[in-house]
Amino acid sequence: MDSRAIADLILYLGRIASGDGHAGGLTPVQWAALRYFARANRFSRTPSAFAAFHGTTRGTASQTIKGLVARGLLTQTRSESDGRSVRLDLTDKAGALIAEDPINALVQAADALPRGVRGNFSAALQRVLGGIASDSGKPMFGTCETCAYFEGDGCCQDGRTECECRFLDEALMEHELGGLCINFASGKSAPSPTSDIGTA
Repeated sequence: MDSRAIADLILYLGRIASGDGHAGGLTPVQWAALRYFARANRFSRTPSAFAAFHGTTRGTASQTIKGLVARGLLTQTRSESDGRSVRLDLTDKAGALIAEDPINALVQAADALPRGVRGNFSAALQRVLGGIASDSGKPMFGTCETCAYFEGDGCCQDGRTECECRFLDEALMEHELGGLCINFASGKSAPSPTSDIGTA
């Protein structure tokens, strides 16, 4: 399969997976925001980080966020360190709505892939994303375990500080390692899949 065909398949997959994009009475942009804030780590749940991830202006991102706050789907908390920045979190109402996310069919289809295939597919997509992000000068979001700033063995537990973000000099807990981060810097290989390609 040539590269153009692969690009077409990725675009088509995104279109059919999102359906009409208006499930739950939300627009496609509002769904994109909810998905982002559901996945982003505590350092990246800000209006500016969402704007960077979604490839839009801060003004447009702020309008989307304002609408979600008004609908009781996001809460805003002022930073204790500087009093200016705002962290956004999903409400319980938003958490219930995420269960109706139009892309759940895509999540289930990916989950049905054998573990080895899923790992290789993820690594390939991250490589493509990294190349495009680098060429366009945009940040490449990623998670802790493949980040150059991550320090630890991946086994940190609540109350322990074996894991750390060296970019921010912050301790990390186990439940935070899978969150999307705007400070991500590619530099480590993803963990090898534990199963063979043909094993479920």
